Amino acid sequence: MPKSAKEVGAGLKNKRFQLRENDHTFYHLYVNGKKTIVFTKISHGEKEIGDRLLALMARQVKLNRKQFADLIECPLSYDDYVKHLRNEGHVPRPEPPPPA
Repeated sequence: MPKSAKEVGAGLKNKRFQLRENDHTFYHLYVNGKKTIVFTKISHGEKEIGDRLLALMARQVKLNRKQFADLIECPLSYDDYVKHLRNEGHVPRPEPPPPA
């Protein structure tokens, strides 16, 4: 089911994706202040994002289509999303503190 580009962008920002404007609006995920390999983009002037493009965006952020909808609509929390990315090996686990 198509979603408005504003809704998708707002959902990504709510999950701590940071914007970078260029020929598209890029959304990069940062974890613990570090940029990750996880990103997606939305074209300028895009009003509605169709199912095919939503599926591609989901793949870019390392989720399936249902999980991406949950990310945008908020049932999938930031912490659960990062846990998923770590379990899948897309985001490194935090380093343990050095021994005292």
